[in-house]
Amino acid sequence: MNFEKSIALQRRLEELVPGGSHTYAKGEDQFPEAYPAIIARGDGCRVWDVDGNEYIEFGSGLRSVILGHGYPSVVQAACREAMRGLNFVRPAAIECEVAEHFLGLIRGAEMVKFAKNGSDATTAAVKLARAYTGRDLVAICGDQPFFSVDDWFIGATPMDAGIPKVIKDLTVRYAYNDIGSVQAMLDANPGQIACLILEAEKTDPPVEGFLQQVQSLCRQHGVVFILDEMITGFRYHLHGAQEIFGLDPDLSTFGKAMGNGFAVAALAGKREFMQLGGLAHDREKVFLMSTTHGAESMGLAACLETMKVCEREHVADVLTRQGERLAAGIRKSVEELHLQDFFGLAGRPCCLVFWTFDQDRKPSQPFRTLFLAELMKRGVLAPNLVVSFSHSDADIDEAIQAIAGALQVYRKALDEGLEKYAVGRSVKPVFRRFN
Repeated sequence: MNFEKSIALQRRLEELVPGGSHTYAKGEDQFPEAYPAIIARGDGCRVWDVDGNEYIEFGSGLRSVILGHGYPSVVQAACREAMRGLNFVRPAAIECEVAEHFLGLIRGAEMVKFAKNGSDATTAAVKLARAYTGRDLVAICGDQPFFSVDDWFIGATPMDAGIPKVIKDLTVRYAYNDIGSVQAMLDANPGQIACLILEAEKTDPPVEGFLQQVQSLCRQHGVVFILDEMITGFRYHLHGAQEIFGLDPDLSTFGKAMGNGFAVAALAGKREFMQLGGLAHDREKVFLMSTTHGAESMGLAACLETMKVCEREHVADVLTRQGERLAAGIRKSVEELHLQDFFGLAGRPCCLVFWTFDQDRKPSQPFRTLFLAELMKRGVLAPNLVVSFSHSDADIDEAIQAIAGALQVYRKALDEGLEKYAVGRSVKPVFRRFN
């Protein structure tokens, strides 16, 4: 594979953009050094880099491209709306149409406000909770990797440079699937927690009753319960993970899949909370997500069509089925190569990730690097194994074969030494204190 143009473009990006990417998870330190692969275009589940190399892609757009690149009806809906104008001095009619459709799917929500990225939505939820309760502290699930680019969350990560300590001290943590840690956190901060935020499920499923107990404790302690559905929304279930687990959050946040890659996110919730950002109350008014492009018409048109396709085509069911097919093929190779202690899958079939362990059965970024490189060598671009609606049976089968080949090299590296197969510097975690 030739990467001459990708290498040149990556070097130019490094000069123009801090980190060489506008999104840390897409940065050069997240992928093998020898395979830069700067993307030129995509179609369905396939992408081509600027050198013409073709890949089956997983996890497109950080899981946002749920239907596939260039999905015709979504692109057509966005183009039609763009021709009518994108942004006006008063609300556009489509804002009402999309709000009604969205609230018809998210059954516990009574009001919604749209934005362009998930961080705006989660931060607005935190602000609402603080205004509603008159409290300052925010409780985050310490086992889940990302909630916002804003200080209330980033201050709780190792990458907290530039954030005042006074802000960091306003965020407290609890552990997923550990209701005792939730109770202890509440007991340690009586009457101070404004809200608790978590994803219903990440890589591990919730233990029986955990989510319901969290919701109950929030109600008992007057804590606003925020469910982050950025990833789970529309991918796990048409009506969100809250439907799967029988939850009734006070506020919930959506993004990613709801626009098939177009920039759209949402804060939804019960009227008693949401209306604090409006005009129909006599309390102090909350400045709630007032953004220039929050309800830009093209993105909303893409969102509306994406939701309709997800309904009509039972997309969540298809994602589960294709993820199961992929997982079954990979596990077969893992068993044949006796890699059960060194490589495996986690997460729901619709949202699979993989883990890599070294000879000592410890998490290994160098072995992750090797696996990513061997996949790319075989035409698969997969920082995770999250499928889209465009992954056909043939695409899945081709990916399974490529993964089998990569795992054969993984087995050899375990047996003969990684240095014999290493491909340059190791990839690194996004959240780290130093480069």
